Amino acid sequence: MGHDLKADLPVYEIFALRYAQIEERRRNENFIAHDPHDGPMPMDYFVWVIRNQERTILVDTGFSERAAKARKRKLLRCPVESLKLLGIDPVTVEDVIITHLHYDHAGNIHKLPNAHFHIQEDEMHYACGHHMCQGLFRHAYDVEDVVELVRRVYAERVLFYQGDQTLAPGIELVLVGGHTKGLQSVRVHTERGWVVLASDASHYYDNMMNISPFPIVYHVGDMVDGYAKLKRLAASEDHIIPGHDPQVRKRYPFEGLPENDIVKLHVAPNMR
Repeated sequence: MGHDLKADLPVYEIFALRYAQIEERRRNENFIAHDPHDGPMPMDYFVWVIRNQERTILVDTGFSERAAKARKRKLLRCPVESLKLLGIDPVTVEDVIITHLHYDHAGNIHKLPNAHFHIQEDEMHYACGHHMCQGLFRHAYDVEDVVELVRRVYAERVLFYQGDQTLAPGIELVLVGGHTKGLQSVRVHTERGWVVLASDASHYYDNMMNISPFPIVYHVGDMVDGYAKLKRLAASEDHIIPGHDPQVRKRYPFEGLPENDIVKLHVAPNMR
């Protein structure tokens, strides 16, 4: 897989849509290794849209108002309904990539009645297997979200993958694991080169740059190896987009009104 822009591949736009946040969070909560520089480090929650004239793909589906109340998160807007800010009717969405099944990435599936869902088979096995007998692994999952996706399996609306695979020309699924057993990132061909949506392969830029994973982790070794893998697949480190870092909204220009909380990832960042 080359890093340069390929003339024979489609070029896509990518948008990050912020839908929720945690304002009162400390830096030491976000790293598995001790960080002597503790201080405020809020968390943002995103879903992502990949599109061009031929196709539109949603990456992850966020969480619901029910989950926000249960977990004391500040829900800014419904992540699926926020697609309308980009002129996308959720009913028309045909393809959704689920990076993993944690509650903040796999809720609201019922709001996408015509979608097919793309997920690593290891993630479904993990979410339904013996590890979920332990609260340590189960805590970040919501059983209703998992059951909702199982219903889509029986309705023949889930496509399973085993490792890295091309979903469509210029859009590649990248198995990382680490954070969960079947976590996948997404590699996208854009006007500025290959951009990698890390999702929770790296919650913050500093998880990857400081080689210190987020504390919710299935396999630390796989998570650390994932940082190197994503760096190999992206055009540069500036082309890797972490899953929860508020810096994303500071580094990239807004699409439309700033209060809509949508930024463009297919263009060069404003700052490092």
